[in-house]
Amino acid sequence: MHIRNKAYHAAVIGIVITIGLLLFSPTAQNRTKKKPVDSSDLKGVPVLWQPPHDIASRNLFLGRGGSQMAPDLSRVTYVEDKKTGTFTKYRVRDAAGRVWIAKLGEESQPEAAADRLMWAMGYGTDITYLVPRLNIEGKGVFNNVLLKARPKGVKRLGEWEWEHNPFNETMEFQGLKVMMALVNNWDLKNENNKILRMKDPDTGTETLHYIISDLGATFGKSGGLPFFWRITRSRNKPEDYARSRFIEKVKGDRVYFAFHNKNSKMFDNITVAQAKWIGDKLAQLSPQQISDAFRAANYSDRQVQIMTNAVLRRIGQLVDLPSNAASLPSPRGSGYSPAETAPHPSERY
Repeated sequence: MHIRNKAYHAAVIGIVITIGLLLFSPTAQNRTKKKPVDSSDLKGVPVLWQPPHDIASRNLFLGRGGSQMAPDLSRVTYVEDKKTGTFTKYRVRDAAGRVWIAKLGEESQPEAAADRLMWAMGYGTDITYLVPRLNIEGKGVFNNVLLKARPKGVKRLGEWEWEHNPFNETMEFQGLKVMMALVNNWDLKNENNKILRMKDPDTGTETLHYIISDLGATFGKSGGLPFFWRITRSRNKPEDYARSRFIEKVKGDRVYFAFHNKNSKMFDNITVAQAKWIGDKLAQLSPQQISDAFRAANYSDRQVQIMTNAVLRRIGQLVDLPSNAASLPSPRGSGYSPAETAPHPSERY
């Protein structure tokens, strides 16, 4: 029996080491790397964040596109495969002739919700709609499909880097990092960051919008110990998200998040003032608005309540960060309490 136990433990250790070697091998890490766009070669005004003066009235069920950009689902036809990322994607066309990227798989729901929270805070996002059940002519019927708009007049230029960009150390860039910790986005690869060029039809001014175009690896666990974070992380797991810690400690004027991924070090320079800056904006959202973001992603009533309460607790921790940065905030605060969820809105796209 003792020999069998030894053999069992040795086998488990061997499997873990093999998985680790596969995940951390240069081939696995570099096979999808692309050269980021050099921002100095781009013409246009770089934009990361725009002041959201209407936070409390933003419709987080419909999101950035509102009702006017919602897809016409009376007929959706397949155009071609989109060979990027881990999950299946198709380029499709709706009945109104608009082109969309249809994303399938477990990232669709969390990405729809995360997009809406990001947009509510003034950050650029793709225009997205989660369709609970969609017939794509030429491919079949699928559940929980995320449609990402590809509007005319918007040029996708390529990637931007977390390490080097026009916004490093600014308040809005630090706030963006806090938002990544808020939604537990552990997939902070540069290839998920896109630059969109838009032209104002009235003035002719060109702007370069720096967005995170893939927020699917969210609302789960960000991982555990440094070596095992790839194994223990998860996405689209409301219970995991609700159980995970948010703020780990406050030391001096720095806030440290319980956030584990390969880019964790970039979270080491966030100040209390910067975290409170985005926290105060998040606090303008009502529990209903936050719930609407998750309802838009077709979560069940129970899941909506779990994640709404978890987000409210995290917002409370940001708001209650000590002004003198001397102590860790309470895990609940600022008057936030578990929100009762209302029935699903009757409006669908």
